[in-house]
Amino acid sequence: MKDILRQLEERRERARLGGGEARIAAQHARGKLTARERIELLLDEGSFEEFDMFVEHRNTDFGADKNRIPGDGVVVGWGTINGRLVYVFAKDFTVFGGSLSETHAQKIVKVQDMAIRNGAPVIGLFDAGGARIQEGVASLAGYGEVFKRNVLGSGVIPQISVIMGPCAGGDVYSPAMTDFIFMVRDTSYMFITGPDVVKTVTQEAVSAEDLGGAKVHTSKSSIADGAFDNDMICLSQMRRFFDFLPLNNRERAPERPTFDRWDREEPSLATLVPENPNKPYDMKELILKVCDEGDFFELQESFAKNIITGFGRIEGHTVGFVANQPMVLAGVLDNDASRKGARFVRFCDCYDIPIVTFVDVPGFLPGVAQEHGGIIKHGAKLLFAFTEATSPKVTVITRKAYGGAYDVMASKHMRADINYAWPTAQIAVMGAKGAVEIIFRQQIGNKDEIETLTKEYEDRFLNPFVAAQRGYIDEVINPHRTRPRIARALRSLRNKRVEMPWKKHDNIPL
Repeated sequence: MKDILRQLEERRERARLGGGEARIAAQHARGKLTARERIELLLDEGSFEEFDMFVEHRNTDFGADKNRIPGDGVVVGWGTINGRLVYVFAKDFTVFGGSLSETHAQKIVKVQDMAIRNGAPVIGLFDAGGARIQEGVASLAGYGEVFKRNVLGSGVIPQISVIMGPCAGGDVYSPAMTDFIFMVRDTSYMFITGPDVVKTVTQEAVSAEDLGGAKVHTSKSSIADGAFDNDMICLSQMRRFFDFLPLNNRERAPERPTFDRWDREEPSLATLVPENPNKPYDMKELILKVCDEGDFFELQESFAKNIITGFGRIEGHTVGFVANQPMVLAGVLDNDASRKGARFVRFCDCYDIPIVTFVDVPGFLPGVAQEHGGIIKHGAKLLFAFTEATSPKVTVITRKAYGGAYDVMASKHMRADINYAWPTAQIAVMGAKGAVEIIFRQQIGNKDEIETLTKEYEDRFLNPFVAAQRGYIDEVINPHRTRPRIARALRSLRNKRVEMPWKKHDNIPL
């Protein structure tokens, strides 16, 4: 028996070494942790239960049978994060560059299936060079099986991808179908075809970082939801992020204890909105002052900065925040902001996470580039997302809510449950000056007359009370009581149920 146990431990030690000491040292020299080190940091200490440690590839072509390493380039299993179940797989770059083989894919598929059956999220840690070319179509079939589980699990369990090294070729499509993607600056990149192929096909010379680094995907392509400076910071932030999410679509996000009183007032909010309607202010200040203890996890912070999305908590419960940002492009909606907002709203609705929307929007961004870029359809995505969402929805209009953008931003007409406005709210088809120039264009005389008519229009329409008289605004509230009013509203909506017409699925304007 002792010999058998010794052999077992020897096999385990060999598997834990992956590609060997030299390759582990090379991984560390690049500023990266190994797959097992990453899992240890991500999960609660001692909670990881590994599967398929001894699996090896079955390929015999091109001399592959002479080089088999236990684990076959991916570490899979389950564990806990702050006591909550999670399934995880981590690509091991020290073994065949983390490339995907048939058996490598089968290991990933196993934890995906278990996660869907048992109702727990999947976190994938990517650091790999794509498909294992020596296996040909078998590796492509493996990708297909992984992709299929990504689709079947969408809206059932949260799926998070963390790019911690190269992620190329077929490997990029699995993260693309998950709910969130995070990257590590300077050491991770994503692209379908690498710099060498790009140069061969298009004659463009580009580095891996400029083609698909973290800066590109967080600020230009919107592929990634965030980026962090190194592996350790990234994994600690993933533990924090995980706490905002429910385990599956049948359970609620965890309630976390808080010392922040639900009825806390913020006198400073009374002066947040400037008297000059054209002067910007930072909407993040409002979000931070409404959240429990100012804890806000922003998503896609570097992309479409004119809209803010992210998670916070109120009374210990997770809330999704969507807010126009007057500091950037005056908070207008454009193509990028509409897509960013729609994607986030749809995720919240999948898992019945309440959505709080802060509105200060002067309209949609005009221009040839926007129209040719599809602003009609992209704007419709955000409208569609807010309207189809059945999770609790609370909206607060702080200042401008002009034109069609008023409707789009979780208005009462888009089935928002409770709509508040600050006394500074201006709900109208457009700004006063533009409206006057259109309405009175046949009779306007001098500058004084324009100013008089503009003042009359402002007094008549640029306030929240016209909308309140029609029931489109449920209450005009004091800014300093925004947190307690939202807290009570969300409390009243905790058991919300909505009956929807039967359909196989909707057809959002993609």
